Amino acid sequence: MYIVLLTALGVGGATVIGSLIGFAFKNLSHKFSDIILSFASGVMLAAAILGLIIPSLEYGGNWGILITVVGIFVGALFLNLLDRAVPHLHKLIGPSTEEEYHPNAKLSKVILFVSAIAIHNLPEGIAAGVGFGSGNLTHALVIAGGIALQNIPEGMVIISPMLASGVSAKKTFLIASITGLVEVIGTIIGYFAVSVATIILPFALAFAGGTMLYVISDEMIPETHSHGSQRGATYALLIGFCLMLVFDFFL
Repeated sequence: MYIVLLTALGVGGATVIGSLIGFAFKNLSHKFSDIILSFASGVMLAAAILGLIIPSLEYGGNWGILITVVGIFVGALFLNLLDRAVPHLHKLIGPSTEEEYHPNAKLSKVILFVSAIAIHNLPEGIAAGVGFGSGNLTHALVIAGGIALQNIPEGMVIISPMLASGVSAKKTFLIASITGLVEVIGTIIGYFAVSVATIILPFALAFAGGTMLYVISDEMIPETHSHGSQRGATYALLIGFCLMLVFDFFL
């Protein structure tokens, strides 16, 4: 149990570490921000496929393909609906006073991106917890390591857009920390409820994969290709994807 808690804190803490790095480099140029965001897109894309969608197929058994496809589309549709509800969420994280409050499309995109990260963190945490609960320590540590690796750039890229959208530094750091806390909670749930988690895990993994694919295609790629840095952004995405691919292959 001790190593489970340490790993859970490490995985969730990777997001916090990334957010602190993001604060240190908050005044980045559009070009550099696009490259970092594209790198995170590549990491998320690989994580969605290798860490969520393929395991969903494997855990799903005879019904794996149906569960996975349905889960992907449900996850994407959920974010689509969330996108429509985002204007009603602005006051939760926007500027503190009414005079400062001005809804804007940029903040909507940021909330959608942060929501996608928080949503996919829960089943990823559950996946790591299941590995510990089933007694396969090596497998659980590999999963946790991959998750932590992608959480660092995720934590980095949400800081600058939130600050630019008018969110205070305090709220920005709190929200980034909450996305990491979600993963800690998921790991603990997975560890203590292996039998339940193994039943819901195929759909949960596919659902998370769907949310990630949706936000990558609908938000991250268009954003990184809208400031004249398309080529650099494309190669950054490939580097992020291949880094996770190499990590998965050797570990």
